[in-house]
Amino acid sequence: MKTNKSKFLIIVLCITIVILAIMITKSFAMQSYYKVDFQTGLVTATNLYVRSGPGTQFKIVTSVPKNQYIRVFAGVGDWYVVQVEGDYIGAVSKKYVKPIYPGASNQGASNSGGSNMGTSANTNNNTGTISTTMNSDEKEVFDLINKQRTANGLSPLKENSELQRVARIKAQDMVNNNYFSHTSPTYGSPFDMMKSFKISYNTAGENIAGNSSNSSAVTAWMNSPGHRANILNSSFNQTGIGVVTGSKYGKIYVQMFIGK
Repeated sequence: MKTNKSKFLIIVLCITIVILAIMITKSFAMQSYYKVDFQTGLVTATNLYVRSGPGTQFKIVTSVPKNQYIRVFAGVGDWYVVQVEGDYIGAVSKKYVKPIYPGASNQGASNSGGSNMGTSANTNNNTGTISTTMNSDEKEVFDLINKQRTANGLSPLKENSELQRVARIKAQDMVNNNYFSHTSPTYGSPFDMMKSFKISYNTAGENIAGNSSNSSAVTAWMNSPGHRANILNSSFNQTGIGVVTGSKYGKIYVQMFIGK
């Protein structure tokens, strides 16, 4: 009888644990999301973990180093739902993220290499006077990119003067605010920025790089699967290229792509 009673108690205990687990899970799932009044955050932790859900019990999907910008979509409890480089979506602890508002003076750190990514605010420079004519660096990058496209059986990209202006403004913004990211503390994501500057498109993308040589920047892009995919994307037919001198890499490169 004692054996049967022990088995019964164990079964009851197991059922109780399962019920409690379900209740905790449901309670956590019922946390409501709330809007935040900013889109860009600056990482303040030495290495911020991005988790698959809003809590330390969720697995880590990637991490972001200090002084990098991330895009913030919403809040849930003490966590933010964010997008980070590499197009990861996850949750981070809000105590390690500093809200960044357009027009604020903020400093961030830069990364080497390149990165790709399938309401307008005024910066310190006068964006209204930026020329839409390519400078010599931009023209060289433009020609090198189209050489890669034609070599792969694709039509060359056409210059879009308005997109050219936006790419130049983005590159200057990266130099002015000392960051290396698709998400600008001033303009948000490339798609937010295009929308702010009234650029219409069916498809869009962006490549960025920090390099001292035009040919080396294009070579680095072509050696990276993500950047190469943008350059050789047949749905893109127009481009704007911004090359601005002034970063620790020598030059900052921004190429925006659109398809119409």
